[in-house]
Amino acid sequence: MAVDMHALLTDLGAETGVINDMVGDIAPADWDRPTPADGWSIRDQVSHLAFFDAAAALAATDADEFHKQTAELRAKGGDTFTEEIANRYRSMPGTELLQWFQKERRNLIETFTDIDPKARLPWYGPDMSAASSVTARMMETWAHGQDIADALGVTREPTLRLRNIAHLGVSTYGFAYGLRGLDVPEVPVRVELSAADGSTWTWGPEDAADRVTGTALDFCLVVTQRRNIADTQLHTEGATAAEWMSIAQAFAGVPGPGRKPGQFPVN
Repeated sequence: MAVDMHALLTDLGAETGVINDMVGDIAPADWDRPTPADGWSIRDQVSHLAFFDAAAALAATDADEFHKQTAELRAKGGDTFTEEIANRYRSMPGTELLQWFQKERRNLIETFTDIDPKARLPWYGPDMSAASSVTARMMETWAHGQDIADALGVTREPTLRLRNIAHLGVSTYGFAYGLRGLDVPEVPVRVELSAADGSTWTWGPEDAADRVTGTALDFCLVVTQRRNIADTQLHTEGATAAEWMSIAQAFAGVPGPGRKPGQFPVN
């Protein structure tokens, strides 16, 4: 089935609006409010999104320059260069941070509007298609948005846009194992998730013994490492399904630390 880039970009724009609504009117001091990500404030979440939006646009328009800048980042910050990026922008006023994010997001959406969804683009992990790059930006927006929401005590209602993130979570099954130097299990896993409109989204063989079931929201929270599975109502059957949910990671970079059980109440 052909990928609908316009639909993906529309969804990304909608997730952008959620971020804008949450931080658009916060007090200056709230930009330094801590989030559940260890050592990161709201400002760090927004600067992270803005920086990697710019990086994704650069990867789509000048691969050589993208590789050059990536090498420079790794030389300064190693594999944890995201901390180097956060440190760069901690003195930027919140209003400027938000304007920067909005500018980079507009440029990203304009850049990807006319790109072939199948075009291969470089990234910090494996190369990915343009469509996957947009989906990854949506996942990052939603996941870092969750950190901001938690910091502000905001509850976001799940939307059908979660399907994009859930699909990425399923697609990175092998990536999560490889990132940790583990063999990818040959055991198939069935994923069945209930969506906000009452429908069910499924992946994997219908007769698979290993299964992950629950809400799309809980699944997305787990694969983006915003909740420990113990703090959700997600259910696993089989050793492989349970192992996968303990290491699931829908984002590039080094293996993420996840969240400790008990950090959030079961929803």
